[in-house]
Amino acid sequence: MREPIIGLAGCGSMGLPMAKKLLAAGKDVWGYDTRPTKEFGDFQSRMIPDPAEFGSKVDILISVVRDHQQTLELCFDDQALFTRSNHPKTLVCSSTLSPRVLPDILARLPQEVAMVDAAMSGAPARAENGTLTFMVGGELETVECLTPLFKIMGSELNHVGCLGSGMTCKVINNFVAITGIAAVRKAIAAASKLGMDPKMMLGIMKTSSGSTWYGDNLDQISWSREGYDPNNTIGIIEKDMLSFLDALTKYPDLEVKELTASVLEIVRSMEPLDL
Repeated sequence: MREPIIGLAGCGSMGLPMAKKLLAAGKDVWGYDTRPTKEFGDFQSRMIPDPAEFGSKVDILISVVRDHQQTLELCFDDQALFTRSNHPKTLVCSSTLSPRVLPDILARLPQEVAMVDAAMSGAPARAENGTLTFMVGGELETVECLTPLFKIMGSELNHVGCLGSGMTCKVINNFVAITGIAAVRKAIAAASKLGMDPKMMLGIMKTSSGSTWYGDNLDQISWSREGYDPNNTIGIIEKDMLSFLDALTKYPDLEVKELTASVLEIVRSMEPLDL
């Protein structure tokens, strides 16, 4: 039985290093992105610019596109990978989406296609090192078949339940992470106003109760100093917070809207960080 051919769609700051780790491990992996192939450096020979050719070639599709809209475009609309007669046999959704949209995606897939959600966490540095954390939802048999791939790209694998449970974990995790990002940005501003060295403050917080993923890893997170732009990574964390809110549509009793609104206001007002 031949090894499955893997396709990775969305070869950005997370997807490209994930694809490179799979290739380095000897996997037959190909990439797809809407950007020109010349932008992918030493991986450009593995990029397939034509979506029909890409979709017919790969058995397992790992989708790391930006959002729900791009997921629909990839699978059913503009690129339409799953509306063609020759299509991938497994869809691994690794974009951060609201878990509420996954059943609709599954319903539109051909009946024989298996789907799992495999949200990942760790930022580009851990994607490059192959030490991502995966939160996976889906049928056990499918997840077990995919586990060798997850172990190449990550160091922590959590199969947390049925389809949607991985994404549920991710949006809850990101709610905490994004709240921490907003708090750290305000803490840096407060330290400056109050005559404290922000770098010294971050160092103290790292070994104190103010420790956070963002504050502790500011120098390792490639986008940590970005200002808000809908098209950059700070824009992505805005989308992730909105996905968390969407997941809670039926549970207004949790009363998170005021908190998330405050956090989103801070995120949208972020200027580039000079530190």
